[in-house]
Amino acid sequence: MALLGTAASACISPLAACSAIKPTHPATAIDCHAHVFLRDLPMPDRRRAPSGYDATPEDYLRILDANAITHGVLVQPSFLGTDNSYLVAALRKYPNRLRGIAVVAPNISGEQLDILQDAGVVGIRLNLIGLPTPDFSSTTWAQLLKELRQRKWQVEVHQLARELRPVLDPLLAADLNVVVDHFGRPDAKLGVDDPGFQSLLALGPTRRVWVKLSGAYRNGINGQGEMTAKAAMPQLRSAFGLDQLIWASDWPHTLFETTIKYSEQRRLLDQWVPDDRDRQIVLRDTPARLFRFVV
Repeated sequence: MALLGTAASACISPLAACSAIKPTHPATAIDCHAHVFLRDLPMPDRRRAPSGYDATPEDYLRILDANAITHGVLVQPSFLGTDNSYLVAALRKYPNRLRGIAVVAPNISGEQLDILQDAGVVGIRLNLIGLPTPDFSSTTWAQLLKELRQRKWQVEVHQLARELRPVLDPLLAADLNVVVDHFGRPDAKLGVDDPGFQSLLALGPTRRVWVKLSGAYRNGINGQGEMTAKAAMPQLRSAFGLDQLIWASDWPHTLFETTIKYSEQRRLLDQWVPDDRDRQIVLRDTPARLFRFVV
């Protein structure tokens, strides 16, 4: 299984002890979800693959600089499958500013996880839109969840609200921290009345679930997604607290490239969290702890 290509490193110590990735610039604002890729990379899952452009780490860092964001989290795009080579190369090139979330096969070895960790990976993503819920009780999955727990890695979940609990409950039972993408993906017609979204809110007291304030445009067309996000904010804040909420741009807004702008996504956060100190919790304090940045 391709993992790193030729970018493997000799540093196999835990993340916190690996001098190669210790940040030297304190984080003041963190974007918790973006993708980098090249159009000519192998794309085993083309259902969501963009075409006709590259999204390089340099492009991303320029966007961050233009919007006063100091640090970012790169999430392996689902269309690149489990070959995390390009992600790892980006993390190694910019260790002071970037962390990573990988996509892995459940039978990945501990040694391969170590290599990812030493590059700056702090968790894995399960993009399950249109896919069945994994059999977390299987021997292979149970071993992977154990490896993740030992490393204190998080699991990021992208799934429709109505399908979230069958994914989240086993992960929480395995004593893992879970990050839910894009407001939990409530149904476009139901909005916050979606029973799946309400069921997500019920997990607030666990204190092991975080929700990304991101990709509102993926939850309904013609502004419906933004309206749902606005309605969701007081409920998310009440259920989880600000310290379980994080912001993300979802750059480069795949499948929405021509209509969504980074600066507009950043300004939405000012509407959702208008108080400066509150916004600092979402933009800096919480993601710094979650993704292991220095503030």
